[in-house]
Amino acid sequence: MKVNNKHYHTIWVHEKDPEIIQIIDQRHLPHEFLIEDLSSVEQVALAIKEMHVRGAGLIGVTAAYGMYLATLQAQKSGSFEKDIQEAAEALKSTRPTAVNLFWAVDKQLKAISHASSVQEKIGTALKTANEIAKQDMQNCKKIGEHGLKIIEQLSKEKKGEAVNILTHCNAGWLGFVDYGSASAPIYAAAEKGIKIQVWVDETRPRNQGSRLTAWELHHQGVPHTIIPDSVGGHLMQNGLVDMVIVGSDRTTYTGDVANKIGTYLKALAAKDNDIPFYVALPSSTFDWTIRDGVKNIPIEQRSDEEVKYIHGLHEGKTRRILVGNEQSKAANYAFDVTPARLISGLITERGVCKADENSILDLFAEHKR
Repeated sequence: MKVNNKHYHTIWVHEKDPEIIQIIDQRHLPHEFLIEDLSSVEQVALAIKEMHVRGAGLIGVTAAYGMYLATLQAQKSGSFEKDIQEAAEALKSTRPTAVNLFWAVDKQLKAISHASSVQEKIGTALKTANEIAKQDMQNCKKIGEHGLKIIEQLSKEKKGEAVNILTHCNAGWLGFVDYGSASAPIYAAAEKGIKIQVWVDETRPRNQGSRLTAWELHHQGVPHTIIPDSVGGHLMQNGLVDMVIVGSDRTTYTGDVANKIGTYLKALAAKDNDIPFYVALPSSTFDWTIRDGVKNIPIEQRSDEEVKYIHGLHEGKTRRILVGNEQSKAANYAFDVTPARLISGLITERGVCKADENSILDLFAEHKR
């Protein structure tokens, strides 16, 4: 996607130094656009944990490049295999909910194990990371193509009037390498000239909707309006939402979806008002081992400071400001699980399917038991 009319990915190999991985440091958006250099697995782990990068797809790709950097570090020690395993565990420990992280690290471990010499292992790790990044982009582009058909149908039913889409958190290109998941159909519709209006949940506590999604939509020229998280139900009751589309950090093979905290409430409101609720995700976000998402998907709990403090622009400088009572405790559950029964469909790179075991496994037959 573009920033000030220049095309960017969210992560890439430094064009002059292949031992440096560069990322957009998302902590500073929308007020500052900063590029960060990562040259060690420790820096990558910190970037994932402290959310310099975030979003299911991008977490996975970043971890893949982290494993590449781990091979560069390990070649300097006398315990290559041990160092690689420790790096893998360090990366996996950063964010427990997003399954793409574990998928990417395991894919790297498998690829590295098939190489012989240390230099071959380094080359294999870089090649695999690049392939994972490329696949992430391709999958998101296909998600956009499949989701576009849904928006086109709604536009036809509304006789060309604007399709009102509500989204939650950020499942845009900032959460992947490019295009995004939930945003991909929106961008595809905008490119085709379909009139759309996006309701952007601010998405507390880190405001990833108002900070990131709105910033993206602004730079892509897509009409949008930021709303407090609690406004969505009111809009749905009054006929101002035509569809809801969100992303996912982990989806079970039975269709339960873990996404940013507050997604479940939007799904309930959509169900009560007969509004289609779609989840867009690449296949790397599926967890093929968990059946009951509500009971078994691990839910990350983050620092209470993210609830009590907020980052914003004040007198030209980004500042951290206390908004809650400093002496009070705060709970910061990062995700909730939306049961499959509340979901109209899953938009994947292979097409759209129902959120149930049979439909998912028909689309991804290689995972049938």
